[in-house]
Amino acid sequence: MKQPYNIAIAGTGYVGMSLATLLAKHHHVTAVDIDENRVNLINNHCSTIVDPDIQQFLSDKNLNLSATTNGEEVYKKADFVIVAVPTNYDEEKHYFDTSSVESVLRQVHAANPNAVAVIKSTIPVGFTEQFRQKTGIQNVLFSPEFLREGRSLYDNLHPSRIIVGTDLQDAALTQKAKIFATLLQESALDKDIPILIMGYKEAEAVKLFANTYLAMRVSYFNELDTYAEVKGLNSRQIIEGIGFDPRIGTHYNNPSFGYGGYCLPKDTKQLLANYKDVPQNMMSAIVASNTTRMDFIANRVFALLQSYCPGGQTPTVGIFRLTMKSGSDNFRASSIQEVMKRLTKKGIRIVIFEPILKQDTFEGFPVEHDLATFKNQVQIILTNRYDPCLKDVQTKVYTRDLFNKD
Repeated sequence: MKQPYNIAIAGTGYVGMSLATLLAKHHHVTAVDIDENRVNLINNHCSTIVDPDIQQFLSDKNLNLSATTNGEEVYKKADFVIVAVPTNYDEEKHYFDTSSVESVLRQVHAANPNAVAVIKSTIPVGFTEQFRQKTGIQNVLFSPEFLREGRSLYDNLHPSRIIVGTDLQDAALTQKAKIFATLLQESALDKDIPILIMGYKEAEAVKLFANTYLAMRVSYFNELDTYAEVKGLNSRQIIEGIGFDPRIGTHYNNPSFGYGGYCLPKDTKQLLANYKDVPQNMMSAIVASNTTRMDFIANRVFALLQSYCPGGQTPTVGIFRLTMKSGSDNFRASSIQEVMKRLTKKGIRIVIFEPILKQDTFEGFPVEHDLATFKNQVQIILTNRYDPCLKDVQTKVYTRDLFNKD
């Protein structure tokens, strides 16, 4: 097998940055990003995302990794181009916005028709096949990623499986799919990794169904927790009692304010949209359940405030951290922001404590940078995930974090 390969990676978020770090140990890797700040970070051996494992790897000066904003020059020399750019869900079109993916694919083909583009961005079922038919650009693979925020490099070093979607009727392209899968396998620490080469649509479906199952599990334990709180039951004891059933397990069972983050909200909605003309009940319920949970949390907090602020006082709720998970810097689609919006509509004043924020406001909400001041000026502190620094104001804290884990 030809070694090393020239690999370009378009996009330096969680997927792109972790893959760049993973592959640069054995191959020539160039990250491409339109953000000059990110490019400069990488060229100075710094990570663009919060992930301590990545930063540790980047300290290795032998890592063959550089970054640039000039994608065209890099693509000319690339054997593989990994496409890891964002695909946000368009609420009006009920479809992922794949324009950035399509743009990179066209750029790669124009610069180097022999390069194989590997889509890592999440896309609708049927996208790759439709794009190839529409454009005539054939050297395209799809490989879903299964990474956790804050543990993205770890999950690439210890993958549960490697999946590559290809045109199974094209022997040459299928061979390229096997080579790419092998590159990921060789760079991982675990070696006995299942490799699945399948059709485009099947690979695309794996990604959406996997994330929707995780969203379903989050929703299940959240609705269990809602029932326990309304009925005055001990939610933790119930969850522990059912978790020892090996068919259920004790993983992914910690209640929250709702699922959020980069993937689950948009992926569940996209899968539901793909179900058009296909009978279903569960997919709609998973999406609806998240809204119901956030409504319940907001109503619960509002009811508690009535006892804290009698006589018509305007209560203040403190929001401790906007991030979805511990060790993450991601605010996108976090459930606590949706709860904030609901409380604001009820006339509740909101103040935020978020160390990552440097500005004094966030989307119109005031940001308090001093933790002690923050604690003193609010009646309730709302946090999706508990932190020991709140121990001295425990009586003010409202959270559904029962197990101190994500």
